[in-house]
Amino acid sequence: MSGIVVDVGDQFRPFVERFLPQGETLVSADDYLASGDFAADREGGGPEVLVTFLRETQRERAMSLLGPATRWVHLLSTGVDNTALDLVPEGVTVTCSRGASAEGISEWCLAMMLAHAKRLPDTWLTEPPQPPATWNFAQLASLDGATVGLLGVGAISTGVARRLAGFDTRILGYRRRDLPSPDARIEIVTSLPDVLAQSDHLVVAAAATPATRHILDADAFAQVKPGLHLVNVARGSLIDQDALRVALDDGRVARASLDVVDPEPLPAGHWLYEHPQVDVSAHVSWSAPITMQRIVEGFTTNVPRYRAGQPLEGVVDLEAGY
Repeated sequence: MSGIVVDVGDQFRPFVERFLPQGETLVSADDYLASGDFAADREGGGPEVLVTFLRETQRERAMSLLGPATRWVHLLSTGVDNTALDLVPEGVTVTCSRGASAEGISEWCLAMMLAHAKRLPDTWLTEPPQPPATWNFAQLASLDGATVGLLGVGAISTGVARRLAGFDTRILGYRRRDLPSPDARIEIVTSLPDVLAQSDHLVVAAAATPATRHILDADAFAQVKPGLHLVNVARGSLIDQDALRVALDDGRVARASLDVVDPEPLPAGHWLYEHPQVDVSAHVSWSAPITMQRIVEGFTTNVPRYRAGQPLEGVVDLEAGY
């Protein structure tokens, strides 16, 4: 089948249709699987273009949609963890909407850093302070003069650096390869211990791969600057949460602002809900008025490139896993 088959549910399909280039048509995966096209394609076809989440939990459905005729698979997500990439036939180009949620996430990171520095919401009052002499007095911190470490240097970290431009803040970006910085404000460092030892705030924004699983473990937390504020907007798997608990209790980590945890959602009674130095949100840092449109545009802006035989943006490195 030469058309575009979408398997993204009712939430995203209207957005895909709205921003699809003129002249292009979509076929829902359910309609395709029930059609004569699918029956004709079973022996040697499949849709030429498939837009999907390719979730690991839906392997059988993905196997029925992918075929020898498939040339391009777009994952309607910003990351590719927990996807069934191993099902994609050899030679198929895989893209994702990488960076689409960077604006909302980077704003959330800045909000968490400011909240930690200014002790919010702890400094709000609901009754007169005790003792009264504490009125007009507090010990607050500042982002001016602070060092912010970025674990991973992609669109989110670049967005954080851009939003820190109004502060006199040193920004260290950790990546394993010594590649040029995407932003002049970010100083690239290839030694994780060096970043950990200097950072007052550490933003975790690297891809979740086997190589980054528990990259922040007991050894890493032993090397952090005492009083670190940890912000995780990547995936929960990057942090050894048992090691984090020890680091929180002994003061090496002063606070952890976690938009992602492992598992998701956390079960009732989990210690992260109750720890006084931990703030947990429900993986919502991506939320912003423009995010869903940009996730969809990660696909629709690639369609003219695909039709023209041009290189696509957001190509996934299947070996690296991101």
